[in-house]
Amino acid sequence: MLLNNVVNNQLVSICVPTYNGAKFLQESLDSVNAQSYKNIEVIISDDNSTDETLEICTKFKESTLFPVHIYNHQPQGIGANWNHCIERANGIYIKFLFQDDILYDTCIEEMMEIYKEYPEIGLVACKRDFIVDVNMKSEQTEIWIEKYNDLQIDYELFNDSIYYLTHAVFGKRSFLDSHRNKIGEPSCVMFRKEITKSIGLFDVRLKQILDYEYWYRILKNKPVIVINKPLVAFRIHENQATNVNSKAEINDYNMYHKILHKEYYHFLHDSLKESLDNEFSKSNELKKYVLKKYKSLKSKIKKWLR
Repeated sequence: MLLNNVVNNQLVSICVPTYNGAKFLQESLDSVNAQSYKNIEVIISDDNSTDETLEICTKFKESTLFPVHIYNHQPQGIGANWNHCIERANGIYIKFLFQDDILYDTCIEEMMEIYKEYPEIGLVACKRDFIVDVNMKSEQTEIWIEKYNDLQIDYELFNDSIYYLTHAVFGKRSFLDSHRNKIGEPSCVMFRKEITKSIGLFDVRLKQILDYEYWYRILKNKPVIVINKPLVAFRIHENQATNVNSKAEINDYNMYHKILHKEYYHFLHDSLKESLDNEFSKSNELKKYVLKKYKSLKSKIKKWLR
C-alpha cells in the first residue's frame, strides 16, 4: 500500500456506464484490476450495446476476485444510465470510470486518503492526462487540450497538493467565464453515495453538462477538493459523447442559466445576478407579449365563429 490504512477500508463502487464501448473498454477494466485499493466492486450499467461490450464485461467478471455486477437495459439516455449505476451500487463511495478512460493504479487509494483527512468534503476530484486517439490528432485538438488542460486555473492552491473549493466559487465574477466545468469529467471524481439522499441524482433533462451541474449541486452544500495531480487519463476520440450534439449543448446552457437563477442566485456575484436578471426579464417580457397576442387572436377567432 502506498498510504496508511485508509478510511477503514470502506467499499468503493466503481461505476462504469457502457454503450458500444468495446474499442477501449478492456483497457479501462484492466486499470480497475490494477488498483492498489482492493475493497472495490464494479457496477456495469449497459445501454443495450450491439458490439462486444457485454462479452468483454462478462469475461472480466469471470477473471476477477472482486464483485462485478452487470446490468443490461434499454437505453433511456446518458443521465439515466449514470443514475442506474448509482442506484445499483452497494459501496459507501461512488467512483465513476467511463468506458474509454483509465484509472491510474493509486487513484482510489489517494482519493480515499483525502476523505480520511478531510471528512467534511462532499466530493474529491483529480487532474487528468489526455490520451488522444490517432484519428483525433490535429491542431484543433491541441488547441482544445491547451484551453481545457487546467480547469482550476482561476483558483489558488490550498497547499501544494490540493485545491479546496467552497460555494464561494459561485461568487466570483469570472464564474461563468473561462471553464464552465471547474471540477472535472466524471472519471475524475469520487463522492459518497449518501449525498444522493439530499441532492438527488443526475438531471436527466441535461445532455452535455449534467456532470458539472451535479458537481455544483454538491459544492453548494459541501466543500470539494481537487487533487493537484493526474490520477486518471481522459481519452479523446471521435465517438465520445462530448463530441456529439452541439444543439443539445446550447439547450443545456439555456436550462443551466435558469437553474443558476433559481437555485444559486444568492451565491452569485452581483454582475452575474444582473446579467441573469436581464436575461430572464427579457424572456418573461417576450412570453407576456406572445401570450397577449395569443389571447387577442383567440378572442377574434371566437367572434368570427359566432
